[in-house]
Amino acid sequence: MLPKWLLQHWRLLSGVLLLSAVITPLALHFYVKTVTSSRRHNNPNQIPSQRVAIVLGAGIYNNRPSPMLADRISAAAKLYKLGKVQKLLMSGDNSSEDYDEVTVMKRYAMELGIPQKDITLDYAGFKTYQSCYRANAIFGVNQAVVVTQNFHLPRAVYLCQQLGVDAVGLGTPDWENYRRETIMRYTFREYISTIKALWQVHITRPKPTYLGPFEGIK
Repeated sequence: MLPKWLLQHWRLLSGVLLLSAVITPLALHFYVKTVTSSRRHNNPNQIPSQRVAIVLGAGIYNNRPSPMLADRISAAAKLYKLGKVQKLLMSGDNSSEDYDEVTVMKRYAMELGIPQKDITLDYAGFKTYQSCYRANAIFGVNQAVVVTQNFHLPRAVYLCQQLGVDAVGLGTPDWENYRRETIMRYTFREYISTIKALWQVHITRPKPTYLGPFEGIK
């Protein structure tokens, strides 16, 4: 059995560690939200004109976009029709032959009236970090509007900014459109993902899974 004084110190240390584990993700998430606040918008009319909108993948089902992904594509299509952007860069997951997220994204955008010639596909945007990295390194994008749900937008804008894309963000509704339990789960996950994002851009700076030759956006 531990001595009383050691047990008291151990309890204190455990409490401090537990408190730190709670506060650190909250503080880092707050930091990312704060430094990106002036670059995030909910109204497409507030978006400054850029050449490219980056649409981040969010899953497909039966070769159709998930509801979240459909919202992102619809928002980007609206930017295009308002003349805010000229090109859409669809960045998602095509890691296997039977899962082609970006082709589904392209097809849905075309259903919304976007010409195929103005859609570019990034088949290796497996994560937000990789999408932002490849947007600059492979497609030559140095300014863009990044389109995703509001809960995800601070991290997406921050990553793009740190990886060579001077980005502003258009946020699509989340709490208003989806089940509370769903958004709570995604929001909690975002705290953890933010820690990982800060570690990646400021410490490890990993290369994406795939790079390849420069392609550019015509």
